[in-house]
Amino acid sequence: NKTTSLAFDDLDLSYGRWDNQHAYKIKDFAIVGDQYTESSENSLICLATQSSVERLNSLAQVSANWYGPISVALFSASNEEFLILQYFITYMRLCFPNIKANATFHILIPRDYEKLPKVVTLPFILKGKFDCRYPEKTLKALLKLRTVKTLQWRQRNTYPQNHMRNLARKGCQSKYVFLTDIDIIPSTNIVAQLNDFFKGERCTKNCAYVIPTFEIDVRAPFPRSKKSLLRLIRKGLARPFHEKVFIYNQYATNFTKWLSTNLNETDVTKISHSVTNFEFLYEPFYIAMDNVPAHDERFTGYGFTRNSQVYEMHIAGFEFYVLTPVFTCHWGLQRKQTRPAWREQQNNINRKKFDGFKSEIFARYRTQKSSKNKILIK
Repeated sequence: NKTTSLAFDDLDLSYGRWDNQHAYKIKDFAIVGDQYTESSENSLICLATQSSVERLNSLAQVSANWYGPISVALFSASNEEFLILQYFITYMRLCFPNIKANATFHILIPRDYEKLPKVVTLPFILKGKFDCRYPEKTLKALLKLRTVKTLQWRQRNTYPQNHMRNLARKGCQSKYVFLTDIDIIPSTNIVAQLNDFFKGERCTKNCAYVIPTFEIDVRAPFPRSKKSLLRLIRKGLARPFHEKVFIYNQYATNFTKWLSTNLNETDVTKISHSVTNFEFLYEPFYIAMDNVPAHDERFTGYGFTRNSQVYEMHIAGFEFYVLTPVFTCHWGLQRKQTRPAWREQQNNINRKKFDGFKSEIFARYRTQKSSKNKILIK
């Protein structure tokens, strides 16, 4: 077997652009997919997503269903995590041709990155060392490189989700951006369907197009169509995302309407219905042009990271339309009991920040009609 050079081998992390608070250093386009430029020119939609090292194995399944440009923001907390990224991105580029062709990677590191542990890079023969059939198992083996010091740093410092979302989004070169999290898996053939839809779409306002998201039982097969998704729901093997954990997360999408209409529809993507019951705490995964407000980077960790941005979109006058038959899935039926206590702690911290954010939003869009500003916050 031939020794393969590691991903990011020539990347100098001693310099890069800073975020607005000088808390994180950013390396844009650290690796560009072999066909990323061409794919961006040929596709109207780019998938923007973000991940810490622990969840990056999900990119394998995302790329199996998304044959178009993918802009991925990666977080590296330490030299150990950077080494893991080097090995695992190399592994994925060797094993998954669509990642090598279409995925472009950007890296964000914390300001005190150099103070964290360093690992000596050893010669690594990747081909044959890792099995391409098991990305999750491969990543778990690599994660053992992290020391206690790095893990402790990660516990003390919240994950900068909104920095990552902004970074991934700005890496897209297409007209429309589909912003997701790394473990949100698109339905099959979605790129071709969406491109056909957007070729004929003539939005006259500020528009966002919601892709409904569902939780899938890990024992079930991935649904290949809306009909197969409906069968899983009837069997209790699928349900709307966050339905049991926090129903307001996706409630305004109106899954009942989406599931009950167009049961004999073809693969042609169209608007199912408009979101008419917008509520605070709504955070759909949506496609929009890059004229949407940025994600506010004061919100880090969990809570108020996505919904604050969607809330600002609503106040700014964006209209939300739900598309069919396309959808996305998240593996696992979630329960409140499985949520760690630290998530609620982070949520409470961000809830306090939201009051100031809300006042700023109202001041910024005070010319909007007062009816747009009256949202009951529970």
